[in-house]
Amino acid sequence: MKTSTVTIRIDPQLAGRLDRAARRSGRSRSAFVRDALERQLALDKLAGLRRRITPFAEARGYLTDEDIFREVS
Repeated sequence: MKTSTVTIRIDPQLAGRLDRAARRSGRSRSAFVRDALERQLALDKLAGLRRRITPFAEARGYLTDEDIFREVS
């Protein structure tokens, strides 16, 4: 797999937190940050989809997550 390098600047406190979290998870800093970025991008995509479908759902009476869960349960 071909990869790209991304350089970011973080303050020492955040770097320490990253080091501790990576160590606890048994992964490298890069793997930890890569996984976090993947998760955030997935959350952003989901948020975008929700924004796009919300008007259609509301037009059909689905105003909350509970409305949807009730329908599919």
